[in-house]
Amino acid sequence: MNKMLFIFGTRPEAIKLTPLILNAKRKGTNEVKICVTAQHRAMLDQVLSFFKITPDFDLNLMRPDQSLFSITSTALTSLEKVLKKERPDLIFIQGDTTTAFTGALAGYYGKIKVAHIEAGLRTGDRFSPYPEEANRVLASHLSDYHFAPTSKAAENLSREGIVRNVWTVGNTVIDALFLCLEMIAKEGEQKYCRYFDFIDFSKKIVLVTGHRRESFGRPFENICHALKMLSETCTGIEIVYPVHLNPNVQRPVNQILKNLENVHLIEPLEYPYLIWLMSKAYLVLTDSGGIQEEAPSLGKPVLVMRNTTERPEGIEAGIARLVGTETENILKQAITLLTNRKEYEKMAQAANPYGDGTAAEKIIQILSREFD
Repeated sequence: MNKMLFIFGTRPEAIKLTPLILNAKRKGTNEVKICVTAQHRAMLDQVLSFFKITPDFDLNLMRPDQSLFSITSTALTSLEKVLKKERPDLIFIQGDTTTAFTGALAGYYGKIKVAHIEAGLRTGDRFSPYPEEANRVLASHLSDYHFAPTSKAAENLSREGIVRNVWTVGNTVIDALFLCLEMIAKEGEQKYCRYFDFIDFSKKIVLVTGHRRESFGRPFENICHALKMLSETCTGIEIVYPVHLNPNVQRPVNQILKNLENVHLIEPLEYPYLIWLMSKAYLVLTDSGGIQEEAPSLGKPVLVMRNTTERPEGIEAGIARLVGTETENILKQAITLLTNRKEYEKMAQAANPYGDGTAAEKIIQILSREFD
């Protein structure tokens, strides 16, 4: 394996591929190239800066209000030029983004081997999450090597007839989490304390993230109403919500939650600041994928504000609960965990099924053997 090309375009992809990039570079036996589509611009750049990663190719594809049609077609034609120039032996893609799908398709068109990281996640509903569920299914059938985070993900692949070159290795998001915590510890927590000086940490911190496309409209309004009622019902809590920049998120959040005394609507956080805040939180409410894995590694119960999840292992292990997008159920489940210590401890102390922080090392070792 002479040359590896990592293709990614969003913050979650960058976070989860960073441990692999750093591990591959440490080995010193492979040429490592990095191509970012910049499907998300600012949030991607934050991660690259924190981990000191410099792309070899920056396609800079992000445009205001870009459609799935435009990002897919532009990414594919742009990647063709990169592949013709570099001619890599192996392409790495991660997860379920449009970048991951187009990276797999470009690799297939170029007859280049593709390694899919975080393979096998499924909800069984191709419109939930949208378009991620279709992206990851299509990417799986275009890839040559499949690195599943859990045995259940590997079983999903098997049901689709993908049984060769499948390995269960854990999720690299846990590798990245431990790496981030180590870097925070080395530099000290003072700047993080100063940054969040508007939060009263003597109270229970409820961290919220929400941005899913399939929840836009009434489901998202329901989530916001649940947060408003929670802020009014529970004393002794502080709700902190880093609000995604998408207007479909900004509009209902500001209409329903703005100017509430114990609700802090803040700009999206850089990765280390999000991890630090998560480590201080009491409870996490999210529709994000990665946070369903990160928060339990920090002993934080998670309420998943979606109707389906591609991470059922967390639900089965008791570290997360699927609460949907109905106001009443979100409110009821959150109040239970904020007021019932026994229920809280049951979730906080459950075992995390998503890995031990060694996934990247396992992946590089496996691929080194495969290419020898």
